[in-house]
Amino acid sequence: MDLERHLAAAADGAFTTNLDGKIAQWNRAAERMLGYTAREAVGRSWSDLFVDHDGSGNGNGNRPGHRGHYVTGPARAGDPERNFDLQTRTKAGTPIWVNISALTVPNGTAGRDVTIHLFRDVTATREIMSLVRERLAVSPAAPESNGTLTPRELEILRIVATGVSTKGAAEKLHVSPATVRNHVQNILGKLGAHSRLEAVACATRHRLL
Repeated sequence: MDLERHLAAAADGAFTTNLDGKIAQWNRAAERMLGYTAREAVGRSWSDLFVDHDGSGNGNGNRPGHRGHYVTGPARAGDPERNFDLQTRTKAGTPIWVNISALTVPNGTAGRDVTIHLFRDVTATREIMSLVRERLAVSPAAPESNGTLTPRELEILRIVATGVSTKGAAEKLHVSPATVRNHVQNILGKLGAHSRLEAVACATRHRLL
């Protein structure tokens, strides 16, 4: 079946649900991201695997029904894609933020529409944005700068802000990881920052990015 082939090849986690909200298909990327095998996931309600830990502090392990009802409610092929961020946990208990989107498409073989759910790990992005918000809430102070950032340093800082690793940044810029690390150390020194996240927050606060 074409749908199964495409889901298997998807880089994002992907699953489909049947009419009663049970998982019908679960791809390899979903297994890698959340730790549940297809055998463990298929036949279960999707809300069993995506327990909402949104920091509400009620300790109830909220199900994502209040935000996720759209994926099990009525939908038709051609409806716009819908998405939201959800903080959940992997099978091993590791906290993880995922962005979940749903798109309903016609399935001629089954004779009915099928809703495909795609999700990706956005933990690094959420952590960066959280730190930026925290830093912006602090009274602004001039960065302890020994000089302005060079265009190359700004380029690397923008890449770092997306959560890309040193190796990933090196591949993007076609340089060695050691070169990226040297630039990052220079950036930290110029901004008076102790970490990459702090450097991103400082640069954002002072509108360097």
